[in-house]
Amino acid sequence: MFSLSGSDSGIAMSSLEIDRPPNNVALFSGHMIDAPDRKVPRFPPHKEAAAAAAIAGVLSDIGATRGDLAICGGACGGDLLFAEACLARGMVVELYIPFAEKTFLANSVDFANADWRERFLAVKSRAMLHVMPEELGPLPAGENPYERNNLWMLQSAARFGGEKIAFLALWNGEGGDGPGGTKHFMDEARRKTERIYWLDTRKL
Repeated sequence: MFSLSGSDSGIAMSSLEIDRPPNNVALFSGHMIDAPDRKVPRFPPHKEAAAAAAIAGVLSDIGATRGDLAICGGACGGDLLFAEACLARGMVVELYIPFAEKTFLANSVDFANADWRERFLAVKSRAMLHVMPEELGPLPAGENPYERNNLWMLQSAARFGGEKIAFLALWNGEGGDGPGGTKHFMDEARRKTERIYWLDTRKL
């Protein structure tokens, strides 16, 4: 059982100003860009442009517009592509990360080289960053930080009602490299919404 205990149960009620209740809450999970030494490709860098176009297409399909809410992580690859696309549409973006920022950057951004750190910082400057250990406290024994972060994002997205959630997954359809990947998030999101959009990285 995963705990979301904290002073505000982890729900970001003091987030960036939302002028009106959003018509859509776009919630995202997806693969990081492959590390240069990854042996079995999952999301290779040459698919970045196609992934960005696919994400933009889904946002258009669901009618996401200025003032709607976007929730995602901050990792290189899918998360930042999604955040950039949402910011381009004037959406309010909230980033949720499972570790202190320095640790998160080392684990989930810097390994990919290129310009992902600069892109993270650019997105962060226009978004609300939520750091799990700061807002929810230490990780309880026996829990996985990535799974806890997924559930935290899902709970935050549901604060406006599950019917407003549109879940986008940039995913190869397989289990992740460890617990708390996109499959886990997909399974949990299906409990909250029927608006599921799967962007299969194998078909980009």
